[in-house]
Amino acid sequence: MGPGNKTNISEFFFKFPIRQEQRLFIFGLFLGMYMVTMIGNFLIMLAIGSDSHLHTPMYFFLSNLSFVDLCLVSTTVPKMLVNILTNSEAISYAGCLTQMYFFSVFACMDNFLLAVMAYDRFVAICHPLRYATIMSPQLCGMLVLLSWTIGLLDSLIQSLMAMRLSFCKDHDLPFFFCDLPQVLKLSCTDALINNILVYFTTGLLGVLPLTGILFSYTKICSSILRVPSPGGKYKAFSTCGSHLCVVSLFYGTVFGVYLSSSATHSSWKSTVASVMYAVITPMLNPFIYSLRNKDIKGALKRLVSRSAFSQ
Repeated sequence: MGPGNKTNISEFFFKFPIRQEQRLFIFGLFLGMYMVTMIGNFLIMLAIGSDSHLHTPMYFFLSNLSFVDLCLVSTTVPKMLVNILTNSEAISYAGCLTQMYFFSVFACMDNFLLAVMAYDRFVAICHPLRYATIMSPQLCGMLVLLSWTIGLLDSLIQSLMAMRLSFCKDHDLPFFFCDLPQVLKLSCTDALINNILVYFTTGLLGVLPLTGILFSYTKICSSILRVPSPGGKYKAFSTCGSHLCVVSLFYGTVFGVYLSSSATHSSWKSTVASVMYAVITPMLNPFIYSLRNKDIKGALKRLVSRSAFSQ
C-alpha cells in the first residue's frame, strides 16, 4: 500500500449499527445490563467475603472470577455508553490501545480461572481425601497469581507489538470495543509477526486451559459413573453444574465472536456476537452461580438479613 494511504491516526471509529431513533433504547439497555453485572458480581464477592463457610478454594476462585468479570465489563461498556450519549463513534488511539490491553488481560484471566476451577472440582471429586492437602491456600494463591502474571505479560507484549504498526485512513472497527484481531486488520504495514503471535498465544493460552477443562471433566465423569447410588451421582455432579454452565457460555460466545467475524461481513451479526461475549456472559455468571448454588443463596440471604437488622 502506498505512502499516500497511510496516516498517523489519532482515533478509531466504532461502526456498530445503531439508528438515531434507537440510541435512547440501546443506551438504557446497556446501562441496565452494566448495572446488573456490577451489582451481581459485587454481591457474589461480598457474600463470599462475609461468610466464613465460603472461605474455601472453590469460592475463592469464584470471587476472583466475579472481580475479573466486573473489570471486564467496565473496560468496554462505559465508553460505549458515553459514545451513545454524546452521539459519537470515536475512541482515541491511546484509548483504543489501553482498552485493548485491559480487555485482553481480563479475558485471559477468565480463561485461566475457569481452568483452575475445573482443576479444583477434579481434585474435590476424584481425590476427596487429599483435597484439603492438595488445594492449600498457598497453591490457590499461586494459581491466581500465575494467571494474573501470564495475562498481564501476554497483553503487554501484544499491545507493544501493535504500537509498531501504521494504520490506514479506513480505521472503522465493527465491534463496540477495541479487539486486537480487528485492530490488526486495519494495519497498512505488514502485520504478519503480530498475527503469528496472536495465533500462537491463542493456541497456547486458549487451547491449553480448554484442554485442561476437558481433561478434568473427563476424569470427573469417569469418577461419577463409578458412584453406585443415583443420589451420590447427583450430589457429585451438582457441585460442577454451575461451573459447566459458565464454561459452556464463555467458550460458546468466544467461538461465536471469532467465527462470526471471520465468516460474515455483517456489522450487525458481529456486534451481537461481541455483545454476547463481552457483556452478556459477565452479567449471567452471578445468576448461574447464585440460582444453582445453595451455599451462595444462603450467604446472600444472611447478608441481606444482616443489612436489614443493622438498619
